[in-house]
Amino acid sequence: MRTLLGGLRQYPVVIATLATGAVGAVLEVTGQPVAARWTVSAFVVVVALLQLRGMVADLRAGSYGIDLLAVTAIGSAVAVGEYWAALVVCLMLTGGEALEDVAAGRARRELTGLLENAPRTAHRRDGDGLTDVPVDAVAVGDLLLVRPYEVVPVDAVLESAAATLDESSLTGEPLPVDRDRGEVLLSGAVNGGEAIDVRAAATAAESQYQRIVELVREAQESKAPFVRLADRVAVPFTVGALALAVAAWLLSGNPARVAEVLVVATPCPLIIAAPVAFMGGMSRSARNGIIVKSSGTLEQLARLRTVAFDKTGTLTYGEPRVTAVHAEGSGRRELLTLAAAVEQYSSHPLAAAVVDAARSGGATVPSAADVIEVPANGVRGTVDARAVVVGSARFVARETGTEPPRPPEGHTAVHVAVDGRYAGYVALADEMRVETPATMAALHRAGVRSTMMLTGDGEHVARHIARQAGIDDVRAELLPQDKVDAVRTAAARPTMMVGDGVNDAPVLAAADVGVAMGARGSSAASESADVVITVDDLARSARAVHIGRRTMRVAWQAIGIGVVMSVALMLVAAAGMLPALVGAWLQEVVDLSCILWALLAMRPSRAERAEAGLLAAAASASRDRRGRADLRSDAPLVAGAG
Repeated sequence: MRTLLGGLRQYPVVIATLATGAVGAVLEVTGQPVAARWTVSAFVVVVALLQLRGMVADLRAGSYGIDLLAVTAIGSAVAVGEYWAALVVCLMLTGGEALEDVAAGRARRELTGLLENAPRTAHRRDGDGLTDVPVDAVAVGDLLLVRPYEVVPVDAVLESAAATLDESSLTGEPLPVDRDRGEVLLSGAVNGGEAIDVRAAATAAESQYQRIVELVREAQESKAPFVRLADRVAVPFTVGALALAVAAWLLSGNPARVAEVLVVATPCPLIIAAPVAFMGGMSRSARNGIIVKSSGTLEQLARLRTVAFDKTGTLTYGEPRVTAVHAEGSGRRELLTLAAAVEQYSSHPLAAAVVDAARSGGATVPSAADVIEVPANGVRGTVDARAVVVGSARFVARETGTEPPRPPEGHTAVHVAVDGRYAGYVALADEMRVETPATMAALHRAGVRSTMMLTGDGEHVARHIARQAGIDDVRAELLPQDKVDAVRTAAARPTMMVGDGVNDAPVLAAADVGVAMGARGSSAASESADVVITVDDLARSARAVHIGRRTMRVAWQAIGIGVVMSVALMLVAAAGMLPALVGAWLQEVVDLSCILWALLAMRPSRAERAEAGLLAAAASASRDRRGRADLRSDAPLVAGAG
């Protein structure tokens, strides 16, 4: 009860309306109907004048709404003696704002939660003591204490041995995750039951959570074109209602018909349902690790016809990985270990991937002697008295006199020679994300006509990935401007572009909807995008499209329900079968029904739940795949003799 009264204090006109109704009821019960009529009528006229003033201000600002119908309904009801019906219309008007605020508050609770949970202070270690400082005062390199169940204030590196954190506000994943010393912790993650030490890796402004908070603030201030359209649809609805009311009066000769029609004619569904649905869609997106910067973007997501993707880091993992070892005469593990022994001294980008694969499962890589790196060719050295040469096919061919075989399509090979004889190769690739094919299929099921790959990589590698992913259109060897041109000239529009790098920023801005893989993507890409995915999961791009379509569908349904119910009630009232007081209360039922329906945008449909299950399974397989050792004996990607 206290909570209810506290909430009502924010709406004094609602309190005044209820108080006037109570006073009028007491006067009626005590045998003073004339006093009751004058009391209620005087109050509703004052409310009507206030609404009239607001209507004039809105018209001057170019905004249209329900004011004209409401004022006319109140005036006509008072004129024909239906003052109680007029009071109910006043309650609808004054209480409608409160009802919308409650509904919108529930719809935006995920967005609001992100803002409320934003860290404001940090515990900085200064020698043996602790100093509480504003989060904006934290500098890179500061050693911070995060107490149990506190939010990690800035992006940081874990200094304690281990930690368990809740990252659901960032990733949407409900289960806690375990982190070890040296791992990066994102700001916004909630610490578990033990205090931990972390070292700041970024300032607050540059940290993940603060970037998300800024995106959320932008999102809350936006208004969808669909919502503005709904505002304007209220104008013909108003004209039609007034025409029907006048016609009912003229045909029946009863002026009370005007009030009876108009009290059920307020187009609140047009004004309230759409904003509530869009806020619900944005809240649901945030809960799934998808920050939609503006509600207008949800409308664009629902209409998408073409979706384009960058390759490296978006369709693929963005880093070379060992996918196969081909050995001639020796075992695969032995070949990989020999290659890693000399590669660990190399600065080549592929060398680290070879060493990581050799160390998978806790294996040890031996040291090498007499290591010499030949730039643009490879490395040679001695491992356990064996001469090992590792590098390009040309380099190894010169050393052995043997032409090495070609690696599998879409792969790069690091060739190995031992004691002057060709020994085999290690195949590496920027491996396609396991969830990529499922994402393409989900987009097509959502109504997307064409999927595109826009990449600066070579044609051979691009087409190999596209065939595996099920992508319709491949554009390779593109410069950033070429990507922009490809998106702008796409045959089927609107278009969406998904990318993660600095060079993706121009095309993300050029697309109708730009989606940045923000978990590890650049800040430039995130700032240029309309949607930021806060978790490293490509499948969320398809989920964003499904949420957009669901939101639009629910918004139209809510508006349709409200309009159909209002028109039906108007026709009944025009026929003289609906008293004004009953009609006024039924209109409240219509408004409540529309708002409750609009809140369905916060929940997935049955088809969406099935789709989300498929995407979640693909994402889970992706995470499992990334965590597995590369060289299990039964691993299908690791092939070759030996």
